[in-house]
Amino acid sequence: MSTCIIVAAALLLAPALGAPAPAPQVTEPASFGPDSQISASPQSSTTGYRVEVVENGYTSATYHGPYTGTPTTIGAVPGPTTLAASIAPQPLNPTATYYNSKGVPLNPMPAPYTPAGGLGTNGSLPRYMVESDFDFESIALGLYQEWIELDLFHDGLVRFTDEEFAAAGLDAEARSLIEFMADQETGHATLLTNMLGERAPKECVYDYPYTTVREWIDFMQRLTRFGESGVWGFINHLDSREVGQLLAQSIATEARQQQIFRQMSGLTPMDVWFENGWPQSWSWTMLAPYISYCPENTTRLAWQNFPTLHILNNANINRYSPNDTAQDGSENVGPRIADPSVSNITASCENLNVTGYGCGPSVAHNKSEPLSFPGKKVLFQWDAPGQAVGPNNSYVTATSAGVPKFVGWSQQLNLTYSPLTMTSNNTGYTYQPEGFVYGNDGIINGTMAIMLTDLDLFVTPFNTSMLNPHIVALGMYQAG
Repeated sequence: MSTCIIVAAALLLAPALGAPAPAPQVTEPASFGPDSQISASPQSSTTGYRVEVVENGYTSATYHGPYTGTPTTIGAVPGPTTLAASIAPQPLNPTATYYNSKGVPLNPMPAPYTPAGGLGTNGSLPRYMVESDFDFESIALGLYQEWIELDLFHDGLVRFTDEEFAAAGLDAEARSLIEFMADQETGHATLLTNMLGERAPKECVYDYPYTTVREWIDFMQRLTRFGESGVWGFINHLDSREVGQLLAQSIATEARQQQIFRQMSGLTPMDVWFENGWPQSWSWTMLAPYISYCPENTTRLAWQNFPTLHILNNANINRYSPNDTAQDGSENVGPRIADPSVSNITASCENLNVTGYGCGPSVAHNKSEPLSFPGKKVLFQWDAPGQAVGPNNSYVTATSAGVPKFVGWSQQLNLTYSPLTMTSNNTGYTYQPEGFVYGNDGIINGTMAIMLTDLDLFVTPFNTSMLNPHIVALGMYQAG
């Protein structure tokens, strides 16, 4: 009974889901969670920026665009000291020895119907607050993600007319669904704010790449991809199991959002057997370029920003023949990692009512010509480190890796490598590898992370971050 009361208390600030689209702000609580001694004063004018634009019955921010000022702080937030250049690999945990060959409980049960083991199962009262620097920085990154989703989902509803939505195959019911997803982000932002405390990051101003409805939808399926995968990558490393529990209940919603945006983009809603988890620095690298500036004294993050890997022939999802995508990068709307495919093309599949080739909004599509395939030659160009990115241009891309030698493909349960052939100091190519997880489940599919590395380090889903010191540049590959 006590547990239920505490969970409810953590969620008290969530608005009614049926209410009109809310302003992208939360009301700060007077205190944060049980057992917390932190207090705070409500902030009325510094939580972000005012929502004043009202179009088509929706609200959005007054400004979206690039930052033009001069940053007053540079770089990721440091700790008091850094103990080593990287974390050394260790052998298997010596306590990881349990194996059950009998198929029945092996140890005394602490209570009826309660097998021995588990974490947080000893009757202790849950505390829904971060418990370490790792927890704080991870949940703060998640909150940055929730804020941009809240703003982004609203923005297209305001920016585009009913006629533009109709031309893209999306009716009023589809717009209502997107508005509901924006409402969900209000609850998610409130939840994460409560679990962080008074230094929870505030909403910022954003710079988006799209000019059409389809580009907006495509951008959202890419952004929710790194939002979802970025949480799966760290959630089971959190010190606070209670925070992980509530975070899982919010990220499960994000997974549904990503699937819906894929359907609205004309992509297959599910094309993998397992979703992929990414380290925090991967998702921060993809998110930061779309944050223009943040309010003064907004909490900064400790995660790394990698240089951008540009996939010059990343498949254009709007082509009825994606293999005809230009080879020079011109069919992405811009140079940022998650920029969508250009939609205003003559060979568009958007309104093509041909099975296997059409790509209008649909529950599902089968592709006669896939977006990618094993053996495809994939062309790369990558940026040098030292580029200013993120809020107020105050973060700097960095890498500790040497000369790139491999291409890492991160998808499903695998991190697969292929050799990189260099054609200049910052260009090269590889061939998309073939491989299977189980049965006929091809590893490489969907919207996925791709990177250049100086080493083909063996990593698995629980220790993928061990690869970070070896990453030269990071990108997003549209495999399916």
